[in-house]
Amino acid sequence: MRSSRNAAPRHRRPGARGALLLAALVVTAPAAAQEALDEQETPGQQQVPDRQQVLEVQLEAPEAVRPLLERHVRLLNRDGARLPEAAPDRAALVRRARREVAELLATEGHFSPTIRIDRSEAGRWLLKVEPGARTTIGEVRIEFEGALLDDAREGRAEEPEQLRARWSLPVGAPFRQAAWDAAKQQLLDAVSARRYAAARIVRSRAEIDPEKASARLLLTLDSGPAFYLGELQVSGLHELPADLVQRYSLLRPGQPYDREALLAFQTGLQNTPHFGSVIVDIERDPALAAAVPVRVQLTEALPKRVGFGVGLSSNTGYRAETSYRDVNWLGRGWELSSGLRLEQRRQSIYGDVFLPPSGRHRDSFGALIDRSDLEGLRLTSQAVGVARNTVRGDIETQLAFRLQHEKLQPDGAEVRSQNTLTANWTWIRRAVDDLLDPRRGHVLEFQLGGGAAVALADQDFVRLYSRYVHYRPVAERDVFILRAEGGVTLADSREGIPQDFLFRTGGAQSVRGYAYQSLGVREGEATVGGRYLGTLSAEYVRWFEPQWGAAFFVDTGDAADTRAQFDLRTGYGVGARWRSPAGPLAVDLAWGHHERKLRLHFGVAIAF
Repeated sequence: MRSSRNAAPRHRRPGARGALLLAALVVTAPAAAQEALDEQETPGQQQVPDRQQVLEVQLEAPEAVRPLLERHVRLLNRDGARLPEAAPDRAALVRRARREVAELLATEGHFSPTIRIDRSEAGRWLLKVEPGARTTIGEVRIEFEGALLDDAREGRAEEPEQLRARWSLPVGAPFRQAAWDAAKQQLLDAVSARRYAAARIVRSRAEIDPEKASARLLLTLDSGPAFYLGELQVSGLHELPADLVQRYSLLRPGQPYDREALLAFQTGLQNTPHFGSVIVDIERDPALAAAVPVRVQLTEALPKRVGFGVGLSSNTGYRAETSYRDVNWLGRGWELSSGLRLEQRRQSIYGDVFLPPSGRHRDSFGALIDRSDLEGLRLTSQAVGVARNTVRGDIETQLAFRLQHEKLQPDGAEVRSQNTLTANWTWIRRAVDDLLDPRRGHVLEFQLGGGAAVALADQDFVRLYSRYVHYRPVAERDVFILRAEGGVTLADSREGIPQDFLFRTGGAQSVRGYAYQSLGVREGEATVGGRYLGTLSAEYVRWFEPQWGAAFFVDTGDAADTRAQFDLRTGYGVGARWRSPAGPLAVDLAWGHHERKLRLHFGVAIAF
């Protein structure tokens, strides 16, 4: 005896209750006879009194199917249910329970179950279930129609045999309704994700042979025509420039449809400060396939925002700051970001203007006034600069030029000032699983910059810098973090070189156990930057709870003006971690081995 299971062209994974509507039931002769017996009272059954009794139903079934039945059979989930007084009503209740059990078992591939209901006690029934043999896949036949066949022959699309090879329900696998639905959806997704946006399953059939416990799967998928992108159709712009969305787009007319490219475009727009919500999609109409418009529906975010904040860091002390942002500055879609930050040991005011992107590039210009008093060095600088950022996947590059005036006042040494024009190129890759709280992956950064005597600098100099952070998960929650950085400034001496192009280290996020930027070159009573840098850190974070953890670490490193003066300073200790919305916050207690001193460090544990 055979049964078939059909599905509509549009597929959604059904829940267990929805799957009941798709289940094909095979009623064998003994089962039909059992249903006939259900119409009769079981011999010896107790008489039901006039007043209805509370009905208790127990289940006797193998552990493999028990949870499914307990979760979905209504007769097993009716607390305080009453036993019907009329015999026909009781028989109807039995038949309904038998149908539910059979349908549920069919979704798991059991098409020849034995289902009995012992009603010898009026108020206590026993549901006995033997699921029978589980059906396995005996044959799979997948056919394709549409433009996919011609495109595959010309090398523009994946071969049908490759798609068949990735079918997730092969011969010999157990048949389950959920797995059958998922396999069809997976195949449809594989075809419709690129080029064939209107792909659909036109025929699907699962033929079940209960006697052999075997299933024959038949499927035909029509790819439809290949879709190519047309122009952008943008709705929702009111105050922002009309061409702003186009400037963020990397999509080009005539480009083959790619779902991931549209999602990446949508995510990129959503991550900008200009828009509150964004939906990017196309109309999957085969008549539009030659140049389907890309519909962009969005809402504008509030353009102006004022922010205030306070904080505390072991590096620079107490902090209060205010910021102002306008994402439609001068009505041109320019983003103005400005702020004032007042810290105990550092104060700064800045303003940056970011222009709308051009492809993968985005240009900016800005100005900064900064003053700091760290380790006996009072440093004041004013700077203006321009930069171009380029993003390709998880790689970001920046080329920046800066003109700055710098005044150095080291305690116990000569006060001096200098003007320099510098250039700096940065390459950084963030290949991590979570930007705020990474457990796996790495961050790799390179910098190359310098200045020349022919362009304001006192001497020619070149600065090289590299940083690497590696995250490796341990067990279910823990993570091991390895960090290394090194740098060198190539010049005859450090005189006339801006402090940004020299190196100091120490403090949180570098060598713990030593004060912030205390490792460097001694000049008078102050610590100033040197031409060489090297640090290494190993840290193990043990998460006891989802939000709380402990860290164990060892740091070592130094900054010096010559290789002969380079002397590694080591610190080690323990710390506490708390996962905040801004990333893991760290409180570390570190022992500086060289200074023989215990220091407390706190701040954000992950900083890119």
